[in-house]
Amino acid sequence: MTAALHLPDLHDKQDWTTDDLASLPEGLRYELIDGRLILPSPTGIHQKLGFKLTQALEASCPPGYDAVPDYSLAIDRSNEPRPDVVVVHRSVMALTPAPIDRALLVLEIISPTSHFRDMQAKTTVYAAAGVVHYWVVDPTGHGGVTLTVFHPGRTGAYETVASTDKVFNTEVPYPITIDLPALTALRDEYLAALDEA
Repeated sequence: MTAALHLPDLHDKQDWTTDDLASLPEGLRYELIDGRLILPSPTGIHQKLGFKLTQALEASCPPGYDAVPDYSLAIDRSNEPRPDVVVVHRSVMALTPAPIDRALLVLEIISPTSHFRDMQAKTTVYAAAGVVHYWVVDPTGHGGVTLTVFHPGRTGAYETVASTDKVFNTEVPYPITIDLPALTALRDEYLAALDEA
C-alpha cells in the first residue's frame, strides 16, 4: 500500500486504479471513472433530490432489492462509480463497493460540473458493465427537472428511450412513479430562498 496522499496531490495523479484508492484519506467521498479520480461536493438541492428519488425508487422495490443513496459500485480497475441512487440486491448490502452485476437500476443526478460525465462518460462505463437500466435526472436546466432513461441498443451502447419533465410512470424494471413537477417545485423553492438571502 502506498503512503496516504495529501489532498493537493490528489488531482496531480493520473490513471488511478482501484488499488490506488487505499491511499486516499479515510472518509473522503470519491468515485473513479475511466481512471479519473472525482471528488464530488454536492449541493443541498442535489442531496435533497437524491433523498426524494431514493424514496420513489424504494416505494415498490421488488423482493430482495433496496434503493440506496450514494453507494459505490465495483466495475473494474479503472472504474468505481458512486451513483446518487442505486437499486441493489440485498445480498450485497454489507459490501462496499458492491458488485455492479447486483445493481438493478442506476440513477445519477446532474450537477453543474457533472453534465458531460453523467450523460457521456458514465453512459459508456455503465453500458459496458452491463447495466440495463440507467437513468439521469437533470435539475440544472432553466425548465423543469428532467429524467432521461437509457437502455442498451443493438450494439450494446445506450440509447435514449424516454426523456420527460412530466410525471414519469413505468413498469420497467418494476412499477415506479417519479413526480418530476414536484421535484421542479422543490428545486425552485430552494433557488428562490437563495435569491432572497
